[in-house]
Amino acid sequence: MSNTPQQRPGMLAGIRVVELGSVIMVPYAAQQLGDLGADVIKVEPPGGDMTRAYPPARHPGMGGPALNLNRNKRSVAIDLKAPHGREALLALLRTADVFVTNVRPQALARLRLTQVELAAVNPRLIQVNAQGFRADSELGGHAAYDDIIQAVSGLVWMNQQVTGEPHFVPTLLADKICGLTITQAVLAALVHRSNGGGGQHIEVPMADVMMAFNLVEHLGEAVFDPDGRYGAPRSLSPARRAQRTADGWMCILPHSNRNWREFCTFAERPELADDPRFTSGALRAHNADALYSVLDELAQRHTTAEWRQFCDEHSIPASPVHSLESAVATGYARESGVLTEVEHPTEGVYRWIGRPVRYSADPTPPLRPCPAIGEHTDEVLREAGFDSALLKAESEPVASA
Repeated sequence: MSNTPQQRPGMLAGIRVVELGSVIMVPYAAQQLGDLGADVIKVEPPGGDMTRAYPPARHPGMGGPALNLNRNKRSVAIDLKAPHGREALLALLRTADVFVTNVRPQALARLRLTQVELAAVNPRLIQVNAQGFRADSELGGHAAYDDIIQAVSGLVWMNQQVTGEPHFVPTLLADKICGLTITQAVLAALVHRSNGGGGQHIEVPMADVMMAFNLVEHLGEAVFDPDGRYGAPRSLSPARRAQRTADGWMCILPHSNRNWREFCTFAERPELADDPRFTSGALRAHNADALYSVLDELAQRHTTAEWRQFCDEHSIPASPVHSLESAVATGYARESGVLTEVEHPTEGVYRWIGRPVRYSADPTPPLRPCPAIGEHTDEVLREAGFDSALLKAESEPVASA
């Protein structure tokens, strides 16, 4: 792995991104940009972004999630509350194309890092603020993490409709979707600027992003009637789950009318193909509870291997149920490089999560390991024309009299 930015390939080479973020959302967004070749500078407090403490870890500050979240970045440690902290950050932002942060607007205002102040420092700067709620709303000052946004946006309610309990989705879905939304917004703003526009300010409120995401199919009857029922019947069916086969679990989705007829024939219930509840895709979706009950019953007539062979031969969407461990161990996952073993300069061999998107014009992903906290402080500040000795002097303990 190279530690020299000029050697890093990628379609965003020449773009500098300053990340002032913590936890998952903003670091994940900046990781996407770094994977595409941008020079990402991670500004973190001297103690590091809190995600660095997430287990497992071999050494302090280098937790497992951080190794992938902070790859393809350079780390600069700055105490923004110190006398020269703000000055150091502004020096970086003068050289930057993009600034992404999930620090809440009220805290940025106290640090004198508002939209207006940053635009005065660098008019071409693309500023992205991502937080739980719109800054100018009644909830603008409220704290929000993934669980809170799942509740606000209807995700927890959707789980309650299915299971009877208000469960969270068992992944940091809101953080990651909003992180990808940040990346999309940055790329759009860069194109806008390259077409003659200037810098701009972008707000990514997590609650708004996730409500829009959920409503794609779950606006339901309310798309025409404000008093109509929300929710997509098939998605919210309590019966929508994997089917038990004769020897395991399988997800089988006979989607087209032809799929449905072939499925019923193989399951030795050909008459179900003409059941008035199931004669079209729309009817099967509307009668999802009944459909999934039938799938549960019929799937048990064959083994998982038999179903897999049949579904493959007839182009019926299907898959065995995988654990995370077995999913990444399949031949498909191994060939695609979902996980690759690489060696970190201090952490030894670990597993690198591969880039899922394949670009014909950018076949070699950049490889920069997760830096230690503040590893590049001197290097990056020197590039920005700022004397890092000022920060070091502020961090040194005062000698007692």
